[in-house]
Amino acid sequence: MSGLIGKKIGMTSIFDDAGKHVPCTVIEAGPCVVTQIKTKKTDGYEAIQLAFDDKKENKTTKPLKGHFDKAKTKPKKVVAEFTRFEEGHQKNFGDVLKTDIFIEGEYIDVVGISKGKGFQGVVKRHGFRGVGDKTHGQKDRVRTGGSIGASSDPSRVFKGMRMGGRTGGDRVKMINLQIMKLIPEKNLVIIKGSVPGPNGSYLILERWS
Repeated sequence: MSGLIGKKIGMTSIFDDAGKHVPCTVIEAGPCVVTQIKTKKTDGYEAIQLAFDDKKENKTTKPLKGHFDKAKTKPKKVVAEFTRFEEGHQKNFGDVLKTDIFIEGEYIDVVGISKGKGFQGVVKRHGFRGVGDKTHGQKDRVRTGGSIGASSDPSRVFKGMRMGGRTGGDRVKMINLQIMKLIPEKNLVIIKGSVPGPNGSYLILERWS
């Protein structure tokens, strides 16, 4: 299988085989249930839909409840599709996938939604330096963006000008993150480095090897 859905637990640190102190992220990955198998004949493309994290039935719509009942599983909070499969690892409807699809030491990609920062200025959003020191009457202009264009020509602001605005809350993909340790009995995957999103946010772990 190509991956799992997980939840970010938090960060910790471990020592590798060389005794080096390594910062890591702890992710609860699975168990995920195969709730739908899409084929080119019925859907126009091939994919496997996985579902993760139990949800209360009274908070689930009847169509979704019927969808999960077909797979003989409880309603889930998150569903995601995986379109790439490893040869000989095709899964069947209703199968439960766990962390044993991964191997310690291999590299995976992690997709998540980054932390939302709200409306931010150009210094935080784009890394601007501001207009300089507070000298010669420049009051409260250290973190401003400065000029955004000429006046007479072209007499407008070009599209794509980097300015203040909403920051964060974007879909971010971190590639080639190493799995440092697996704890199958607790469905935990410990990954080297950081991943996008706050603690408790959902992630997609993709395996490409």
